[in-house]
Amino acid sequence: MKVRIGYGLGVRSSLNDGGFLRVVDALERLRFDSLWLSERIGGDAPDPLVAMSMAAARTERMKIGTSVMVLPGRNPVVLAKELATLDRMSGGRLLPAFGLGVADPHEQQAFGVERSERATIFDEALAVLRACWTQDSVDFHGKHFDFSDLRVLPKPVQSPPEVWLGGIAPSELRRVGRLADGWLPSFVTPEDAEAGWGTITRVASDHDREIDPEHFGVLIPYTVAEPPAALLAGLKARRPDLDDVSVLVPSGWDALCALVSRFVDVGASKFVIIPLSEPGSLDEWESHLADAATRLRPLEN
Repeated sequence: MKVRIGYGLGVRSSLNDGGFLRVVDALERLRFDSLWLSERIGGDAPDPLVAMSMAAARTERMKIGTSVMVLPGRNPVVLAKELATLDRMSGGRLLPAFGLGVADPHEQQAFGVERSERATIFDEALAVLRACWTQDSVDFHGKHFDFSDLRVLPKPVQSPPEVWLGGIAPSELRRVGRLADGWLPSFVTPEDAEAGWGTITRVASDHDREIDPEHFGVLIPYTVAEPPAALLAGLKARRPDLDDVSVLVPSGWDALCALVSRFVDVGASKFVIIPLSEPGSLDEWESHLADAATRLRPLEN
């Protein structure tokens, strides 16, 4: 099992100018495995498709992914074209991860999808994406999308790109087992992840599928100082089953490295670490990333 450490900017990132490219340069120079861009229409984080394109043009080795891109509300054919183009231009470095979107009325309004319809739209849109990436002529007749003899070029370098999904709810685990190539949950314990992977594996087998054991990952938000009280209160409401929700957000490099090692022990191999509070200046960003690389990259193999 190959352990790989990637870095995510999260939905709170304010890197929307030249500072973004400086951070990308540092991540490439420090040899992080991947860069992950999150999506929030009403937040400061840059658009993931635009930011991935900028990062791909700036780098030669580092992979680029979404954590995650909202699929319901997008035209899956146009998105298939955009992502295939990005995969080709980056030499096959695309890591697409999709989600249904957060349960926020402002975000749902932005994507124009009723909450009750998100799941069925998602399932169809993902099927359309994969068909566009792999078939010369696409025929698809569903409730939300209807195409006959549809042709989408170019095809991606990867045949096709492997799609990762997140989520820890039972319905989300079943969707991963039915549809995904990998799983990337967040705000979970190693015990959560181990149990979730067992469910996903069983569901995949029930659908005559097999998910590569190497495609078991986790997204870990972390802080350098103590986590904000408001964050812990929100997590407690979300996870009342945990006596100490601070275990979901390691504080300091020692705690983060220890948590990564615990996830490795239960079979995880792909990691995306995300700072919950960003360094104040670009010089501080570079110093912070250098510290992260010094502490975390030795965990890779």
